[in-house]
This record gives sequence, structure tokens and C-alpha cells, in this order.
Amino acid sequence: MKKMYINGKWVSSATGQTREIINPFNQEVIAVVTEGNKDDAHRAIEAARKAFDEGEWRSVSATQRGYMLYQVAEKVKKCKTELAELETLDTGKTLEESKADMDEIAAVFQYYAGLADKDGGHVIDSPIPDTTSRIVREPVGVCGQITPWNYPLLQASWKLAPALAAGNTVVLKPSEITPLTTIKIAEIFDEIGFPQGVINIVLGSGQSVGAELANSHDVDLISFTGGGTTGRKIMQAASGNFKKISLELGGKNPNIVFDDADFDTAIDYAMNAVFFHAGQVCSAGARLIVHEYIHDQFVEKLVEKVKRIYMGSGFDKETEMGPVISKEHLDKILQYVEIGIEEGAALLVGGKRSLNPDLKNGFFMEPTIFANCHTNMRIVQEEVFGPVATVEKFKTEEEAVKIANSSVYGLAGAVWTQDMNRAERIVKELRMGTTWINDYHPYIPQAPWGGYKQSGIGRELGVTGLEEYTEVKHIFQNINPKPLRWFD
Repeated sequence: MKKMYINGKWVSSATGQTREIINPFNQEVIAVVTEGNKDDAHRAIEAARKAFDEGEWRSVSATQRGYMLYQVAEKVKKCKTELAELETLDTGKTLEESKADMDEIAAVFQYYAGLADKDGGHVIDSPIPDTTSRIVREPVGVCGQITPWNYPLLQASWKLAPALAAGNTVVLKPSEITPLTTIKIAEIFDEIGFPQGVINIVLGSGQSVGAELANSHDVDLISFTGGGTTGRKIMQAASGNFKKISLELGGKNPNIVFDDADFDTAIDYAMNAVFFHAGQVCSAGARLIVHEYIHDQFVEKLVEKVKRIYMGSGFDKETEMGPVISKEHLDKILQYVEIGIEEGAALLVGGKRSLNPDLKNGFFMEPTIFANCHTNMRIVQEEVFGPVATVEKFKTEEEAVKIANSSVYGLAGAVWTQDMNRAERIVKELRMGTTWINDYHPYIPQAPWGGYKQSGIGRELGVTGLEEYTEVKHIFQNINPKPLRWFD
């Protein structure tokens, strides 16, 4: 049985309960882990609080923190194959995708290792004679972090690396259904020698462990990646002590294709945008918005290519798309297919669980395309989080922008055109945190990630992602104090 990591020790839950971790490819049990609860979360918070307020971590220099994060990056590189295999077992994604994740995780830790000691504050010009004025950034304190199941270790790295670089202590709760690589990264932290209580990994459900992190007055910041419903609950709970919040809540992302776009390239990227990792990506380009001149030809070609997508085990080199994460999630996607049909959308391909007998034990959803869609359909507006694309048609630039922005979300979006002036006009108008021109999906650790509107609050990655884990302090000094004589 795999345990959780609290105050520098590997421990079982207070109740002794366990959870089986299932491979979504064939439903085999791949691990048994301890199942924590509110009491375990409370223990971890206490450890993190003590480590921040009284522990040796306070005296570790920013340069040393950076070096420790650099060591994490190097160990991730050395353990790349092992970590990738665990991630594929846990999530069902292809091994190639998992290996790419590990490269990106190492890059995130390396990036923040380099940033850790680069902000020593700055002096501002005080308008008052004989005074100095400085601005410094200090760590927030104890940070609660809740990560999703689709990118377990990648999302953890986005939170852990900047929090530790800034000098905080953390209590991280991975998704209860995909915790294996997070447990492994805790082993790496332990090997490197982070002080006790600085990093705590608590396994368990959101209703118990996650709720305790959001509610606790000993937690100074809560960072959550997941759905909007849970995000609202976390906001409400965080108001108890007005803790800082960082929420990444998903999206329903437009992919706009103009008639002058490189046709074959736009088709290729449109497929990658929505069917990569079986569509279980917060930035998936699930809303395909195509110019009327090429709409029919584009959709016809897309359907033809989608029919050839090879589904299978993530360890099979021929596999292009793996399963979705669970039966519950598969059922949710199938329910959205029924909703789309009822709303009048035209189901062109897919729309059901795979009938391949070799895949019968897994949670495989056929890649699906709906045409004849319009903006007020639920299938267009709500986040399906699966391999389902909707296609809308537009005539003018203004209409394309209006359709793209007609969403409560604002995470990401793309535009395909050879007219760069048009591209710049479009991305300027898109109300989204990340926009791509003639591309889809790439991100870099150096650039902030997050969304407008109901896609969340705050940013991860980049310098901004580090600043999320700091407080700003103004230090004012009178270098020649004299009596004021105000009350003489």
C-alpha cells in the first residue's frame, strides 16, 4: 500500500481506509493507496504551519531554494521513463504524451529554480526628505493546493515549483483517482532533503481533504484546478479568513478557421486541438468555428480523418487516443451526446462508446463531431471535457469574434489565417487568457496561464505565477528622525 507524506514521514490515514487505483484502459487495479480525511489534512496543515512559522525553512536562502528545485528537475529527468509509465497507467494517455509531460515538468522546476533568487525587491524614490522606500516580496505562508486528474504531475509542478521558490510551505491534495506520480515526486523531495513540514501530500477526496484546505484558517492561500462548481465552493470557504485564491476552472475554447488558412495544416491542428488526450484538456479546442466558404469541405475532411483515429493502450505505439478517465466521466460525455442530438445538432461521426471488442474493458469514447451547431446549444456552451467537437459557421470577422466570445469561459482560443493583420485584429478582440495564431495548445513555463471570466482567477506559470505566491511589503525608513512637536 502506498502512503501519504506528512511532516517528512510516510504515514497511513487516521482511519486506516484505502482506495484502489484503476487503470482506465482495462479497469485493472494498479495500486492501493491510503485514503486520507479531514483529520489527516489538519495534521498536514499543522506541520506546514509550524515549518513556515518556526522551522529551518525560514533560514534557507532563495539561492539554496533554487538549487533544491534544480535538483528536483534533474531527478525528474532521470526518472522520466518510470514517471511516464506511472502517468500512463493512471490516466490512460499515451506513453508519448506522458513522456512529453515529464519533459515539461522538469522545465517548470528548472524555470522556477532560476527565478528563486532573482527578485531582491526594488527601491522607489520617496518624495519625503531624509527617507528611503523599498518594495519587497515575501512568501504568503501555508499554501493549500488541489490538482486535477487529467495532468496529475504537470499541474502539481505548476503549483509546487513557484510556491517553494517563493519560500512557502505546501499541503497538496492530488486527485484521488490519479495520485501515483504525485506520490513519486514526494519521494524525490524527500531524497533531496527538503525540511520536515515544507511539503505535505495528503491523499483523499475533495469533500474531506480539499474542503479542510479551503476552510482552514491556518492556510493562507488556496490554489485549485478543476470545475467551476467546486471552484465556487472553494471561494466561499476561503472567505472565512480571506485567504488568497488562485482558480483555474476550465474553458470552452474556440478554434477559428478562415477561408485563407492552410487547409491541411488547419485540419491537422483542429484534430489535435480536440482529440489530444481524448479531449480531457482544459484548453481543448472543442468549438470549431469555420468560415462558410470552406465549411462543408473542412467538415467532410475532418470526419474522414476522425474515422481513422486509432484507439488503444497508451503503451501501444500505434495508439493515437486512449480512454477517458472513468466510467462516470464516460457516462457524462454520452449524456452530452444525447443532449446535442435533442438540441438539433447533426451527429456526423462517433457519439458512442467504442464497440471494439479489444477495448471492451476500458472507458473508450469514440471521437465525435457535431455540425449545424449554434451558440445557444448546451453542447456548445458547456464543458464536455471529452473527445467531442462542435462545428459552427461564420461569414465575417465580426461574427467570428462574436461567436468565439459568446461563452462564460475565457481560457484560450486560436485563429487560423494567412492574413497577419486580420490575425492581430482577432486576437485583440478575443476575451481569453491565451491566444494562438496558426497553432494550438503550446504553452511555455515563461508565460502566464489562466483565463478571463469564469475560467478562473489568477495566473500560473511565468513571473506572474511566482508573484501569486507572494505578498508585497513596503519598507519605509526615516534616516534622520526628529521630534514632530505636533502636540507641544
